Amino acid sequence: YNFTIVKNPVNLYNVLGFQNRSQKSHLLGGVMKNSKAASNIATVAIFFAIMLVINFLTSLVFNLWPVPIKPTLIHVPVIIASIVYGPRIGATLGALMGVISVTVNTLTLLPTSYLFSPFVENGNLSSLIVAMVPRILIGITPYFVYKWLHNRLGIIVAGAIGSMTNTIFVLGGIFFLFANVYSGDIKALLAVVFGTNAIAEMIISAILTLAIVPKLQKIRA
Repeated sequence: YNFTIVKNPVNLYNVLGFQNRSQKSHLLGGVMKNSKAASNIATVAIFFAIMLVINFLTSLVFNLWPVPIKPTLIHVPVIIASIVYGPRIGATLGALMGVISVTVNTLTLLPTSYLFSPFVENGNLSSLIVAMVPRILIGITPYFVYKWLHNRLGIIVAGAIGSMTNTIFVLGGIFFLFANVYSGDIKALLAVVFGTNAIAEMIISAILTLAIVPKLQKIRA
């Protein structure tokens, strides 16, 4: 067998028999497309692993938090990914966040588990809407906020709005979809959750987003 070491991609195309520009462009485009797809999968996998770790740690820290709906920081990687990698990856991670929410509330029964899981008592299709839709939106809104306000202030605002997207749509979904199911005063519940969870989540999200996003942008540059 004769082996030829090809250093120049143009020579590689000739060795493979691609003589015209169209064939070369098609091959190069396919290679770049596959490379980008692999990179996106790796990015999603890394961020998803981080989300699982954060979910585990925050569940330990906030286990004794005196409200039925516990605060979370798992949405922060979704916000960061949305800003740095775009709404497609952000929405994918948001959907995975929703899956985590459904899984946790199915396996760990709390008085409010039915709000996020259709697989427990009183849970239904609306539970999936509350668990999934707001989380997918978390991966979309920060990207467009930062695109509109493309500076350090934009990063802070995007982090805050990403967190509030989760809060507003989750609490709004609970109010409109489960007002007739919840046995207590649902307005009082949502007011307590908003006052104790939402503000803290928004501030922490804004701070962490500002601290991490510029570093990731430098790595990608």
